[in-house]
Amino acid sequence: MGVCHSSASLGKGEGEENVRYVVDEDGWMSPNAVRRMASLYSRRGKKGPNQDSAIFCQGYGLEDGVFCGVFDGHGRNGHRVSKVVRDRLPSLLLNHRNALLLSDEDYDSDAESSEDFDDSSISSPEMFDEWKEACISAFKAMDRELGMDADLECRYSGTTAGKDLIIANLGDSRAVLGTLSEEGDLLVVPLTTDLKPSLPHEAERIKRNNGRIFALRDEPDIARVWLPDDDYPGLAMARAFGDFQLKKYGVISVPQVSYRRLTARDQFIVLATDGVWDVLTNEEVVAIVRSAKTRDEASKAVAEAAARAWRQKFPSSRVDDCSAVCLFLQDRDQDYSMGSSDGRWGA
Repeated sequence: MGVCHSSASLGKGEGEENVRYVVDEDGWMSPNAVRRMASLYSRRGKKGPNQDSAIFCQGYGLEDGVFCGVFDGHGRNGHRVSKVVRDRLPSLLLNHRNALLLSDEDYDSDAESSEDFDDSSISSPEMFDEWKEACISAFKAMDRELGMDADLECRYSGTTAGKDLIIANLGDSRAVLGTLSEEGDLLVVPLTTDLKPSLPHEAERIKRNNGRIFALRDEPDIARVWLPDDDYPGLAMARAFGDFQLKKYGVISVPQVSYRRLTARDQFIVLATDGVWDVLTNEEVVAIVRSAKTRDEASKAVAEAAARAWRQKFPSSRVDDCSAVCLFLQDRDQDYSMGSSDGRWGA
């Protein structure tokens, strides 16, 4: 199993102070190849410090494994929390997965050693169940670690192994897939559900635990979670890292985990924080990525388009932090079918 290490060769550019590219110690991809495969960008809004963070890990767990994540902090120390989760969660998840594999091998009397394990069969139900269990236990462990730091008061990640995609979602960041129809049209496939208090199954759990849900008068469309006897804190998500004052009242750190087998028609995945999705539709984001001049510029194009939309739609409001990760699934020769006659995605 590979281990992620920071790479000094992938320097940070404008808008990348809160993003991190990580490569495997064996370096099976060059820095330029990594940049063509993934694009990360985080744009600070007008509400204070940038509380978004993003990460791309190459060589995650196995040679062709990839981990991508966007993390949207909130509250007084949200900028710190999102960075802690960004830097800690990938290794925590891998450690929990490896512990499960070792446990299975100890249980299997036919297993001679851990080196006999074949990690190419993740698409089997058993493999997905193991990843799901690892995600749930790692997210809970991450929440416990945050709770041990009294100064910290934080949502989304995904990992691929070859053609297998596993999504672990916590909160209201979102992931979408751009895929081709049989006719060659670019379609949008939502990969996550925004886990907001307005969802019936989320609301039922919160109310069952004596939490209250209501919207403010000046924000009638935004349901928030409140303490039983106090109009505080007004969390706009049903699941989150931290927010420990609400953990007794139905807010949980258990992720929603799903699986998808990727195909040759699947072109790219976009992960973004709610600052993007609050003002742009899934279709608009996918169209922006498709029309980007180069792959490396795709995530910046999404964040900048969202910032413009904020100013146009909500001129009296402060622009939110906007961050995106674009993971490209096909090589540049296959991208020509996307409708870019000059092959610009290969740049």
